[in-house]
Amino acid sequence: MHIVVVGGGVVGVTTARELVRRGHQVTVLERHSLAGNETSKGNAAQRSYGVVYPWADPSMVFKALPWLLKTDGPLKMRMPPSLAATRFLLATLRYAWSPGLFGLNKRAMLKLGAYSRERFLALEQEHDLAFDGAHDGLMHLASTPEALDELRKTHELLNEVGVPSHLLSPQEVREVEPGMTGNGPLYGAIRYDTDGTGDCHLFSRALAQVCEELGVNFRYEVEVEALLADHQRVNAVQLRTASGKPERLEADAVVVSAGCWSPELVKPLGLTLPIYPIKGYSITVPLSDPAKAPTATVHDDNFKVVSTRLGNRLRATGFVELADFNRDIPEARIATIRKSVESRYPGCADLDAAETWTGFRPMTPDGPAIIGKGPRDNLYLNTGHGTFGWTLSAGSAAVIAQVIDGEEPAVSLDAFRPGRFAGGL
Repeated sequence: MHIVVVGGGVVGVTTARELVRRGHQVTVLERHSLAGNETSKGNAAQRSYGVVYPWADPSMVFKALPWLLKTDGPLKMRMPPSLAATRFLLATLRYAWSPGLFGLNKRAMLKLGAYSRERFLALEQEHDLAFDGAHDGLMHLASTPEALDELRKTHELLNEVGVPSHLLSPQEVREVEPGMTGNGPLYGAIRYDTDGTGDCHLFSRALAQVCEELGVNFRYEVEVEALLADHQRVNAVQLRTASGKPERLEADAVVVSAGCWSPELVKPLGLTLPIYPIKGYSITVPLSDPAKAPTATVHDDNFKVVSTRLGNRLRATGFVELADFNRDIPEARIATIRKSVESRYPGCADLDAAETWTGFRPMTPDGPAIIGKGPRDNLYLNTGHGTFGWTLSAGSAAVIAQVIDGEEPAVSLDAFRPGRFAGGL
């Protein structure tokens, strides 16, 4: 069966790998000149299987306004907000206040996260992929007593669903992270023992090369303009090449993994996907003193900034911003990220010389990704992973391949079903 995957980010590439493994003929369509060059390029570099949680978190609702007003607050919004941003926030509130929904969605995401870890380990064992990857754990700091209380609750939930974790005292934190010599407030931490790190961009490119060697056809610098369908199935993909030439590509099945650009492809087929482009920022810089740097991934809850060791580099990422598709990088955002790193790992790198990046995470208003069968017999969706695309990519690729082949998915997809937004916003 010839399957077209729309999107060459980490989700699309891992999907292609699972499909070609099953004997399918696969074509990946990507508008950039190489794989993993959009949202996958400069993300937080953490594969946080034990940290996944829904965007619509009721405990965050009353924290949002102070965060918006605080200079270094992790939540930002362009003023006045656009209609798209307003509708997305109103939908988020509705889901956050739906009794019991957050807990159900969090459990579903944790189960998919655990399965994704299994699939990542299998991929890394099968292929020699160079992407500064490791599974040395992830640490979430508590900068206040109240934050430590929340981590205790998280620890209980993780025990319930079978995700290994440990609560650490400040002294134990510094034993695990000897480079953490800064004066940032610290009351303890939770360590997710089996979580991982890795450069998502390098992984996507390396796995794309493996896929090509296995027969996957990657077509870069093409714009997918429409899915050509009748009432029963998608018959072809209408695209435009880099030279501007229109082309019709026949397909037996189509998987949409186009991140924030997925909604416009499926809307003409009657499917509404309320995916919003949540903007984030990162810096990447060579380490000047590796002994003063993180050993793996550390989430600084004081600034809501994640710092990750990538070989001889440091990647630090922060902010959740609602600004539609604005790609500006305000200096204030980068200054806050630098401030977080300096408060925990002073002297590890020349942060003023860092490479800066911004990108858009495809977020759903409730939180879980959109994985499953679409409104046509041969249309499938694997998109909308928000801030957890890197983490969940391997697992969601495996389950969508299982769905395509008519198998029972390894993880329940009830929370991820594409049609759950049919009632509109």
